[in-house]
Amino acid sequence: MAQPKGKKQNTAAVCEALAAPVAEQMGIYFWDVVFEKEGAGWYLRYYIDKDPDGIDLDTCEAFSRAVSDLLDAADPIEQSYCLEVGSPGVERRLSKSWHFKKYMGCDVLVRLIRPVDGVREFVGELIGYDGLSGIITIELDEDLEMDFMLDETAFVRLYDQAL
Repeated sequence: MAQPKGKKQNTAAVCEALAAPVAEQMGIYFWDVVFEKEGAGWYLRYYIDKDPDGIDLDTCEAFSRAVSDLLDAADPIEQSYCLEVGSPGVERRLSKSWHFKKYMGCDVLVRLIRPVDGVREFVGELIGYDGLSGIITIELDEDLEMDFMLDETAFVRLYDQAL
């Protein structure tokens, strides 16, 4: 993978590119790939999915085994880390443009970094997304819509009232 001089691709993107052929062969797609530090340890997490029925444990295991071998051979991560593979879940985090577009009209939970008028969490129907400005709009009820800057949110997740 050639990179422009002085420009280094992030670890998650490198690991996603390495695993892309395996995902394609298995008929799955990446919901997200993250490389993050938790406590003293580092974690490489692949969140995989498959339409229309989702992912099962056997698929996660098969993907994990195949990707583990690729990662061992390519050795793209200098420090030690734990590899985790799983489903993004029912209350999956929305973070990419296509996530918001796919779930337009669905209920979401928006948790803010800093509260607005003492409130940190808002639940409503996702009715707008502007990728250029980084603004999402949710409808809290028939008479109230709210806009949120994505960079002011701790997260945006699908909201399942049954849980």
